[in-house]
Amino acid sequence: MTGDPYLADGVDFGDVLLAVGKAALAFVVLLVAVMLMVWFERKVVGRLQNRLGPNVAGPFGLFQTLADGIKLFFKEDIIPTRADRFVFQLAPYLSLVPAFLTFSIIPIAGDFSDGQNGAVTMFGRETYLQVADLPVGILFFLAMSSLAVYGIMLAGWSSGSKYPLLGSVRASAQAISYEAALGLSLASVLLVTGALSTNSIVQVQAAGGFGGFVPNWNIIVTGFVPFVVFLLAGTAELNRPPFDLVEAEQEIVGGFHTEYSSIRFALFFLAEFMNTVTMSAIIVTLFFGGPAGPNLGFLPGWLWGFVWFFSKLLVFLFTFVWFRATLPRLRYDQLMDLGWKLLIPLALGWLLLLAGIRLARSGQIDFGGSDFANVALVMSIGVAGLVAGAALLSLAIRAARNERLKASGLEAVPVGETAMAVVTARVPDPPQPSEPSDSSDSTDSTDSTMVAGKV
Repeated sequence: MTGDPYLADGVDFGDVLLAVGKAALAFVVLLVAVMLMVWFERKVVGRLQNRLGPNVAGPFGLFQTLADGIKLFFKEDIIPTRADRFVFQLAPYLSLVPAFLTFSIIPIAGDFSDGQNGAVTMFGRETYLQVADLPVGILFFLAMSSLAVYGIMLAGWSSGSKYPLLGSVRASAQAISYEAALGLSLASVLLVTGALSTNSIVQVQAAGGFGGFVPNWNIIVTGFVPFVVFLLAGTAELNRPPFDLVEAEQEIVGGFHTEYSSIRFALFFLAEFMNTVTMSAIIVTLFFGGPAGPNLGFLPGWLWGFVWFFSKLLVFLFTFVWFRATLPRLRYDQLMDLGWKLLIPLALGWLLLLAGIRLARSGQIDFGGSDFANVALVMSIGVAGLVAGAALLSLAIRAARNERLKASGLEAVPVGETAMAVVTARVPDPPQPSEPSDSSDSTDSTDSTMVAGKV
């Protein structure tokens, strides 16, 4: 079930100890990364909002996260009377465990230069610098991302309160909507790399690209679109701004964790930031070569791999913080429209285009010209098909919207105009200061026009 070299010739007691040690080390590294991520987010958001951020607990406020954890640990743990006690207590762990299990398949270091596979020697055994290299690692990631929503869903359901229940219902709908787009963008990566193992995907990207100096990263090979879809869908899967409707405090208090306190609330908090670190690491692995990078010589090769991995990871951690500080929260209809009407069709169309290009390059699609002419023709047909599909989808969406408007007594929106509707209603005139506000005057009304909001 694994491609790790130290398990190729059977399993002995030393192999078990090595596996346990790698898992424990990865867990510690992830916990430290989460603590630093909380501090990093507070500091960056503070600077972007012209504030100082944490600066009291420890040097540069580095111990602020530790102080918050200790405070939450000693707070009273309250379980609502109407809650399902077993599920209520289990839900935080169902959110936390999938995040760590996903991190276990990510290679965080190793020397991938000059055709190497990133393996190092530890205690006389050759191994990869990741907990496990599953042959179906990407499918394992999809499975864990699907399981993570159960923690949120069961937390809201088991609380015995309406606001957490609304948050959990939103979580399930959001996860279903964006899981499809996430999977389709992943399919594009699998199509061009031909591998499900994360280590193999990194090795493919470590090879020389166009001209010998352009990286062979999947963001370039797949044409950038799958990366954008994956980034947006991944942000929605994390329930981070601008897709944090699961815990929209202006509408449903705290969402799914409204009834949680003490260490159980801290576990949800920990899971959110752990998922952020894990999703950023997955993006780096799938689209930016993971630890692959040049070996500059004055450090061990595997350590250069960690330097490149951490540098790329830091970029995406900053990107998620940047999203949080700058983007307003979407309305729920906008959230659903983005997933179903844009990301899923775009990801599916682009996957079909990449498949056509791959077939043309292999000679299975031949229009009688050279390979370059076949690829160019397939690309032209594919782009034309994408444009035509987008136009037809836009017309279908507009027609459905107009039908809903007519059913509601609103005017249809003409093609080319903003989706604004004008509704005519009889609105009573307010009484004037100089006029008596008796019942006869208050019932008088005139025709007036109200402009409704965006539909």
